[in-house]
Amino acid sequence: MLRTLEAFGLTWDGAVEWQSAQLPRYCAALERLAAAGLTYPCSCTRRERANQGGYPGTCRAGPTRPGPTATRFRVSEVLIEFTDRAQGRCRFHLGERGDVIVRRRDGAFAYQLAVVVDDARQGVTDVVRGADLLDSTPWQVALQQALQLPTPRYLHLPVAVEADGKKLAKSKHSVPVDPRAGGGALLHQALTLLRQQPPAGLQPELPPVVLEWACRHWDPGRLAGVSQVRVPG
Repeated sequence: MLRTLEAFGLTWDGAVEWQSAQLPRYCAALERLAAAGLTYPCSCTRRERANQGGYPGTCRAGPTRPGPTATRFRVSEVLIEFTDRAQGRCRFHLGERGDVIVRRRDGAFAYQLAVVVDDARQGVTDVVRGADLLDSTPWQVALQQALQLPTPRYLHLPVAVEADGKKLAKSKHSVPVDPRAGGGALLHQALTLLRQQPPAGLQPELPPVVLEWACRHWDPGRLAGVSQVRVPG
């Protein structure tokens, strides 16, 4: 993935960091939540949760069976509100969504907690990701508040889907793009899908030229309320 990003001229600030090196920080955050009474062990299996909406708090009074347990973040009946730069004003009743897992039963830290700790530690001010992760944001905002961490700005981009509505990355098994096939043309295609209206004359250019144009003309307002874009067949 890193080599592909480099080939498209997409670079990063500082050294690449790995979550596996941040386990002590995740442990410390989990301990803070536990000390505040905001976590509890859960013995429910994924199969048992399959047909549920928000987690109903089955194990809030204690695990219902012996054996390995996951750790859940105890949420309250609060309204989480934020303005997404593409999806607009978002409102989530956290109680309806239920208590989210922050550490899995195998001991691995869950995405929800890890990304909150990582964003704060690295001073992330803006999170840009797919609209399929918009539903995770209220839990992350609640975790930020519980840990007294800053909340970044969010921009959830529309997800590329095929004609049947299936997520492109899933249906194609995440086949990587090949910049040797024309990096500038592929970036032009991505900008077109994101409704940025790049000029046709930009298509044969090299990636740095396309990215320079994209930086000067990027307009998130063109994505207002758009959660999916269909890829031409």
